[in-house]
This record gives sequence, structure tokens and C-alpha cells, in this order.
Amino acid sequence: MVQSGSPKAARKCRASRVAVNTSSGSPKNALGGLTETRHMSPFGDMKNKTSSPDADLVWKSLSDSSRRQILDSLAERPLTTGEIVQRFNGSHCRTAVMKHIDILVRAELVVVRREGRERWNYLNPVPIQRVCDRWVSKHVRHMASALSRLKDAIEEKEASQKT
Repeated sequence: MVQSGSPKAARKCRASRVAVNTSSGSPKNALGGLTETRHMSPFGDMKNKTSSPDADLVWKSLSDSSRRQILDSLAERPLTTGEIVQRFNGSHCRTAVMKHIDILVRAELVVVRREGRERWNYLNPVPIQRVCDRWVSKHVRHMASALSRLKDAIEEKEASQKT
């Protein structure tokens, strides 16, 4: 049994704590969003969700180091939820890991398949690729082009100084 003053008990308590918004009486999730029900995500209303995940949802999901660690583990191979919990070596309880996985599922970064009593988690890299194509690649191309022009200008200046 975990003693109430121990660090492990504090982690468990923090992971399962739900704050209540006094104005509406609705629970808040760990990210400060509104009620987390079947039709809501921690990042907004999911009723009007399009076929592709919202880029904001993907960015917010990737903003947490624990969720990135889960995605890194799933990049190696599909894992059961229990295997993911074991990879945290006691730093996260099962409840906290399940909350992280749920956020990743809502962002469509993880696909869950149930096999009997086991819950298998698979990485879905498509939303990350879409974000990369939309935001990162555009800026990388621009910076690579600017660096190439800078390199050409420096080489031209050095060549003119030698003569």
C-alpha cells in the first residue's frame, strides 16, 4: 500500500485529480480545457471534426515530453498499454499514461486496436507528416534557399579578393 505522504502517492493523486469549473460545474482536464466527454477533446469540440486532424491538436499533443516519449516508443513497434506504462519506470501511473494516450488518439497520432484483454497502440505518422508538409517544410526550403544564396555570395566575395 502506498503511504499518503510518499512521492508515488502524490503522483497518483495528481494524475487522477479533476478540477471543477465552479461557474458551470463541469470538470476540467489536465490541459485546462473544458469538460472531457465523448464528444469533446481537451482542445475543443470534436463534433465538427473533419476527416483530417486539426493541426493545433497535433501541435498540442506533441508539446508534452511524455507524449513524445510514447510516440518514440511506438515508432519502434506497436505496444500494449501495459508495455507503455512499464517504459516510464514508475514515473507515471497507468491513469496518467492512459490520459496521454487518449490525447494522442484524439489527435489521430495513435490508433488503438483491442485484442481480447489487451489494448494495442500503433503509431499513425500521417498527421505529423501533414504538419511537416504544411509548416516545417515550407520554412526549411526558404532557409535552405537563403543559406545557399549566402554561401554563393561569400564564395564570390572570396574569389574576387584573391584576384
